[in-house]
Amino acid sequence: MPTDPHGATSLLGDREETWPVVATRDLHRDDWVVALRRDEIRLPGSEEGPTFGRVVLEHPGAVVVLAVDDEERVLVLLQYRHPGRHRFVELPAGLIDKVGEAPVEVARRELREEAALEAADWADLGTAYSSPGISDELIHYFVARGLTEVDRDFEPDHEEADMEAHWVPFAELYDAVLTGRARDAPLALAVLLAHARGLAGDARGGR
Repeated sequence: MPTDPHGATSLLGDREETWPVVATRDLHRDDWVVALRRDEIRLPGSEEGPTFGRVVLEHPGAVVVLAVDDEERVLVLLQYRHPGRHRFVELPAGLIDKVGEAPVEVARRELREEAALEAADWADLGTAYSSPGISDELIHYFVARGLTEVDRDFEPDHEEADMEAHWVPFAELYDAVLTGRARDAPLALAVLLAHARGLAGDARGGR
C-alpha cells in the first residue's frame, strides 16, 4: 500500500494496474474511432479461478475548452444529445482522433471549428476519466483566454448543425452547475476546476 513521506497510509492516488484478460470479442467495430468490446477477465494471481465479463467502450480520448472572454463570460453551446434526450449546456469539445496530436492542439482545432475562436493564452486544468467502469475515455481540460474571432473552416452537420452558441457570465454558469441546472459532466468539472484554481470567477473579478 502506498505511503506518504511521513509513513502515513495514503489512498489518494490512482494506480496503474492491469488484470489478466483471457478472451476478448468485438461487439461493435467500424471505421469510427469508438468501438465496443467484451473482455473476459480474471483476478490477478488466480490462474485457475473463474472469469467474468466486462463490456468496454474503447475511446481515443477528448478535450474540453472553457473559453473565457475579458468580461468573464464563457462561450457555451446548446446541443441536443440523443442518448440523454436533452439539449445540454456544453463547452467546445472534441475527440483526439488523429494519432500523435497533442491535446492542446486538438483543443485549438475544436475551438475554431465549434466556436470560430482562437485563443492567445491556454491553461491546462488537468485530466479525468469520464466513466472508468465502462470506458477508457480520458478527457483533457483547458481554459482558453485572449480570444479573437476567426473564420470557421468546418461545416457542421447532424446535431452540430442545430447547435446554438451563447456567451454567459461565468458566475451564472457556476450557479447553474451548483444548482443542477447544467448537468453535462465535462462542463461541470471544467467550471469547478477553473473556479477552484482561480482561473475564472473570484480571482478574476467574477463570482
